[in-house]
Amino acid sequence: MSDPLAGAILVGAGRSQRMGGVDKTLAPLAGRPVAAWALSAFVGCDGISAIVLVSGERNHEPLAALAAGAGGKVVGVVPGGVTRSDSVRAGLDCLTQQAEVGLVSVHDMARPLITAADIERGLALAAEHGAAIAGAPVTDTIKTVDDSEMIQSTLDRTALRAAQTPQTFRLELLQRAHRGGVRDASDDAILVEALAEPVVVYACVGLNLKITTPEDLHIAQALLAARGEGSGP
Repeated sequence: MSDPLAGAILVGAGRSQRMGGVDKTLAPLAGRPVAAWALSAFVGCDGISAIVLVSGERNHEPLAALAAGAGGKVVGVVPGGVTRSDSVRAGLDCLTQQAEVGLVSVHDMARPLITAADIERGLALAAEHGAAIAGAPVTDTIKTVDDSEMIQSTLDRTALRAAQTPQTFRLELLQRAHRGGVRDASDDAILVEALAEPVVVYACVGLNLKITTPEDLHIAQALLAARGEGSGP
């Protein structure tokens, strides 16, 4: 039995509130916009057959131009919604109208260091288990506190993972999750968890950094340089 065709939804509809007025998907990183790095990884992934970009109000035209130069895998650029879940649903509607896929990988454009190999691993695990997300072991000691910032407990970090993207699902499962009782969530895995469906977590080979502040761009620049990629600031 052949592997199911897979599509990708790259989400970039956030407000970039901690970026000092700069849209993080368009911020320059090693000679290219942040979004271009994530898009290139998905275009270069053999398992991905179709890609939809989800934009915000300010970055729609630049992302459309970026998509136009990325080759035939990009089948749509659509505006996002009020919430992240709204944005993913908009991308999912476009993807299913434009392509026949059995798996869907959802990724934040603000994670530019993702590689095709890590995308492929998510596809394989989702095909096997139904849902798979990238995640990193937590290395800090984590405390829970009350409203007065007084420590209440210390969590066992060996059982903790920091959720990342890509998050990859069988199409039917993702559609069912978005029709479920949870209408908004910080990631799609939460919607699947609400259905009591299993979700497996896997670690990316490299540091799958998310661009949140201007300082993160400097870290990503250094990591790309260490990988031998990028033409400069």
